Amino acid sequence: AGCGRVGVIGLFRDKARVTVGVDVNLASLRENVGVHQAAQGRLTALPFATASFDLVISSWVIEHLPEPQAAFAEIARVLRQGGRFIFLTPNAWNYVVLVNRLIPAWLQRRLVPRVYGRREKDTFPVVYRANTRRKLDLLLGQVGLRCEEFHYVGDPSYIAAHDLLFTLGVFLERVTDVGPLRSLKVHLVASYVKNMDWLG
Repeated sequence: AGCGRVGVIGLFRDKARVTVGVDVNLASLRENVGVHQAAQGRLTALPFATASFDLVISSWVIEHLPEPQAAFAEIARVLRQGGRFIFLTPNAWNYVVLVNRLIPAWLQRRLVPRVYGRREKDTFPVVYRANTRRKLDLLLGQVGLRCEEFHYVGDPSYIAAHDLLFTLGVFLERVTDVGPLRSLKVHLVASYVKNMDWLG
């Protein structure tokens, strides 16, 4: 879901019966060779029949969704009973994300290619409307998806452009390795399963 030009789904291409990528950007889809099939479409109106998939994967997409509830409802719709939605997205409570939210979109489009080596055309506006555990549990629960696993994962490389900043990032990772502070890690990685008993 939101596969772009490349993505994690490419790792599973040879292990799955069929992999399908969906993205709103047709140019990105044409460059994506990691999926068996590609479909242009919005996550809020997926071009697939109900109960089409066993698994939906999404990496670094949820933070860009202006209407996450509508997208989650569609993901739940296309999943079979017992199917899973697995995602990776930034944590709204992490310091990197908090700073990122202060930077205007036009400046982000210029900074991201320089700092992370990503092309400007692959830099999209972020809104973070479903980027906390509480919000995800609420919105996904409303469409019949229950949390199976949830992990907070650290990554100091976001501020690795300068040695001093990277050292600070490593220190902050160690500090947040303890107890409830883990909820401040930069990545949210989770699996939600379509509830067999949910009647919708």
